[in-house]
Amino acid sequence: MSEFLDPHSTTFWVLVSFVLFMGLLAYYGVPAVIGKALDSRADAIRKELDDARKLREDAQALLADYQGKARAAEDEARSIIDAAKREAETLASEARKSLAESIERRSKMAENKIARAETQAVSEVRAAAVDAAMFASEQLLKTRAAGATGEALIKEAIAGLKGKLN
Repeated sequence: MSEFLDPHSTTFWVLVSFVLFMGLLAYYGVPAVIGKALDSRADAIRKELDDARKLREDAQALLADYQGKARAAEDEARSIIDAAKREAETLASEARKSLAESIERRSKMAENKIARAETQAVSEVRAAAVDAAMFASEQLLKTRAAGATGEALIKEAIAGLKGKLN
């Protein structure tokens, strides 16, 4: 301790210069400037932290919003797919029904056409049989009934036969 108080010692002069330096710093208000600078830096850091916290909250809110929109879009896509499946099933069912009706209609048309052809064939066979019977009757009557009486009888029979067969 005596070394600090001896004016011939370097430690004494270091102590004096340190005290003068501190006094000058205090006189010019350097500690207040440093404190103010540190306070402003602390305020800036606090503000940056608040901004970062606010940005984080905004990002979380935005993420939640987008996740909700994604779920809604997925639900909508599922409902569109379900509706398309139902519509496709309905269209397929209607197509099967329409095809069955078309096949039934064509079958009936074919049956009707066959029936008409059958009726026409029967009529043609009947007409051919009538013509053959008439020709045979005419030939038979010509050979058996000769003369004017036979001719008149044949004409009368032919006229009567045509009226009865048609």
